[in-house]
Amino acid sequence: MADRLGIVAGGGDLPRHLVECCRAAGRDVFVLALEGAAAPATVEGVPHAWCRLGAAATGLALLRKNHVTELVLAGGVRRPSLAALRPDWRAAKLFARIGYRALGDDGLLSAVVKEFEEEGFRVIGADELLGGTFVAEGPLGRLRPDRQAQADITLGARVARALGALDVGQAVIVQQGLVLGVEAIEGTDELLRRCAPLRRDGPGGVLVKLEKPGQEPRTDRPTIGLRTVMLSAETGLRGIAVDAHATIVLDRDAVIRTADKAGLFLVGLGRP
Repeated sequence: MADRLGIVAGGGDLPRHLVECCRAAGRDVFVLALEGAAAPATVEGVPHAWCRLGAAATGLALLRKNHVTELVLAGGVRRPSLAALRPDWRAAKLFARIGYRALGDDGLLSAVVKEFEEEGFRVIGADELLGGTFVAEGPLGRLRPDRQAQADITLGARVARALGALDVGQAVIVQQGLVLGVEAIEGTDELLRRCAPLRRDGPGGVLVKLEKPGQEPRTDRPTIGLRTVMLSAETGLRGIAVDAHATIVLDRDAVIRTADKAGLFLVGLGRP
């Protein structure tokens, strides 16, 4: 069995989209689903195995046993403490070398990618499998930000870039010049839920989501999908602004239709 793709699956919709993309292309795929992160629906009807996040030796053995040659890392993983991770000997060896506590999420993912490559796997980005999904610069749907929303986007982009430079998070919510919340360990969905009760009266806010500066391009690309749009509408936002040419859009046509129907703008931001 040659050129089998392995999907190391975390949470969210991206891993399942990759599975469906591979099926449509006739690509042989094996899913290594991370316990406590991947949803059961991710592995329905596809060869798979479940693996604890800290069980690196087991995960590598499963990938080799299933003849995986290429790997894609997809979906969010809530990073545990080192004690809760319970690393096996293989993971402990990696963490001792790189300094688990000293690295931010992107630094850790970059180290993991390098480790997979040293083990002989070819690591590719999700965007290589989902061709044509990056956001272009400018509006995606029929709605556009007004002057207040544009000012909130400008502030949100400044904050998001500062967060990204510190390897903290990718997203921020701004309303009428007030930063309602920034993304940290919880992820974008929980950021939206957390900010819902913080909404001020008057024009709604915006979600700004940008790629981290210097981010490893094969991991953790900014991603939006139907859930992002629906949660943004429930939170009372007016729109979503994302990094053009770096953000993955899942179910693009459905996302645009849903945003238009909900009265939300979607816009791709150029680099400063």
